[in-house]
Amino acid sequence: MDALNSGSDVFFVLMGAILVFAMHAGFAFLEAGTVRKKNQVNALVKIITDFAISTLAYFFIGYTIAYGTSFLTGAGNLTANNGFGLVRFFFLMTFAAAVPAIISGGIAERARFNPQLIATAVFVGLVYPFFEGMVWGSRFGFQDFMTTLFGAPFHDFAGSIVVHAMGGWLALGAVIMLGARKGHYRADGTIIGIPPSNIPFLALGSWILCIGWFGFNVMSAQSVAGASGLVAVNSLLALVGGLLSASIAGRNDPGFVHNGALAGLVAVCAGSDIMHPLGALVTGAVAGVIFVKAFLFVQNRLKVDDVLGVWPLHGLCGLWGGIAAGIFGMKSLWGLGGVSFLSQLTGSLVGVAIGGFFGFVVYGLLKKTVGIRLSEEEEYLGADLSIHKISAYPEDDFGRV
Repeated sequence: MDALNSGSDVFFVLMGAILVFAMHAGFAFLEAGTVRKKNQVNALVKIITDFAISTLAYFFIGYTIAYGTSFLTGAGNLTANNGFGLVRFFFLMTFAAAVPAIISGGIAERARFNPQLIATAVFVGLVYPFFEGMVWGSRFGFQDFMTTLFGAPFHDFAGSIVVHAMGGWLALGAVIMLGARKGHYRADGTIIGIPPSNIPFLALGSWILCIGWFGFNVMSAQSVAGASGLVAVNSLLALVGGLLSASIAGRNDPGFVHNGALAGLVAVCAGSDIMHPLGALVTGAVAGVIFVKAFLFVQNRLKVDDVLGVWPLHGLCGLWGGIAAGIFGMKSLWGLGGVSFLSQLTGSLVGVAIGGFFGFVVYGLLKKTVGIRLSEEEEYLGADLSIHKISAYPEDDFGRV
């Protein structure tokens, strides 16, 4: 029975890893559908290459920082419990790789390729696992401190703060330092806007992400015995809440509709295991409105060209999700309890502060040393031709931009 239970857990977590791995295709197609045709190849290549760099950085450095476990030992030591430790690494690595995939959407159409790979290695190898270790690895005394101070540890079941807010706030430094795309704003600062190139691709990306998200959330239990239907239904209702509220706030704009579903899912990650389904629905609905209003404010008022709106979607909705777990997780609101609002508020702010700080530091250093933006001519030609020497539709282009 022990072998059966161990093997079942391995298979369960492996299926979760595969589902979250598939989400990276969703990130890729969401970006490919949003950027112009001349940057679609770059979106696809960038995200899969980031995934490869993330795997190596997390395998050799990041996982050890987060959990104190190294793979630099004999294979016999790695196969205990049917190799559960290995599939757990695979599962958590797909979470880590989501951070540069999130950033990719914000910096699209004008970022240089190789400097971004350097940033990916730093974030996944050092920055992300440090905070991951604080929260999920119970390292560095953070959770003990939170429990002593507020009576409960910081609760982030599936990564509203650890993954999404971290990625969104790291991206903020990048998009500000890169500046806006050429042609997105007039000389007087008024917005012209660059419409998505392919709504079906954008929608496909959202669908893939939504489906994979049930692996992201439900399989965060990391064992068959811990799997919960509550997590599944809370994820579903948050998705629906975010989609419908974004549809209303965004006046049926397809970009807002499809990203609204993702906003709800981002927000529910932290408390999906402790909220009542009605709390998850409200959490998702609020997130949908946050995304629409913040996206418009950032683009129109702050003049920050965050192409896919990753700071509003992941940064702000993730922040809301961390705080919402401390509200709708309370027993007085039909939640399961065991959380503290002050612990959730403090832990969430610590996470976004770490992400925001290192986003500006890492991209600031890269900008000063190797440069992070394509030249004006390269940007005009598009990242596909400038970097990869081929367009998404070479048989139709005949050399035209």
